[in-house]
Amino acid sequence: MNLEIRGIHYNVSDTTKEFFEKKLHRIEFAAHYLVDLLITVHKEPHKSYRIEAKVHFQWGTTKIVHADAHELYEAIEYFVDKLEALIRKEKGKVQDHGLKNRENREIIEPIL
Repeated sequence: MNLEIRGIHYNVSDTTKEFFEKKLHRIEFAAHYLVDLLITVHKEPHKSYRIEAKVHFQWGTTKIVHADAHELYEAIEYFVDKLEALIRKEKGKVQDHGLKNRENREIIEPIL
């Protein structure tokens, strides 16, 4: 998985990157499903933070996740929660699709 963390109107410090990496351990279960994870930290003019990410999955799907909060680390926590939920949902979709194909094959194969 390629991980890129960048900031817009915010200089992403080493401490912030370490915090991201620590929190992203929650998605290690799906690291082989992800191709790219491009995270952008926006500092809004009214003193809040917006964290946005593009998630590129191995099967070609691209999803966007974002979270807003007044505190940076609160936004990171909320963002990782949303990211984990999205990854579990996408992983479930792919697994369900695979099960449907296997069920169809089992029905068709005995007839042939």
